[in-house]
Amino acid sequence: MKLIVYDLIGENCLTLDDGQKIYDLIHPELIASHQIELDFDKAKVFASPFFNIAIGRLLKDIKSEDLNRLLKVNNLAPVGYSVLKRVIENSKEYYSPNENTRKALDAVLLEQSENL
Repeated sequence: MKLIVYDLIGENCLTLDDGQKIYDLIHPELIASHQIELDFDKAKVFASPFFNIAIGRLLKDIKSEDLNRLLKVNNLAPVGYSVLKRVIENSKEYYSPNENTRKALDAVLLEQSENL
């Protein structure tokens, strides 16, 4: 299955809501071991909240090696690729079997949100 990100959300890959749209489309396919191609042609602006929801959260249910095998990302601008790479690295650590890491990160995020 090939998804054109621009056709689904436009040129700005920024928000949690847009990330959720992508996640909702690809998660069931990946769980079923179907290959997905995300084509970022014409997408120009990228932010980590989008990638955190669209792709990073996949690592909660899908092993990293399976995600690498099943999800193909094409035509992603270098800046977008940089953000995606960082999100994946952080997600691997967050969803690792070490629950202490997740608890520590959740505590820091909660504290920061209370200080806003």
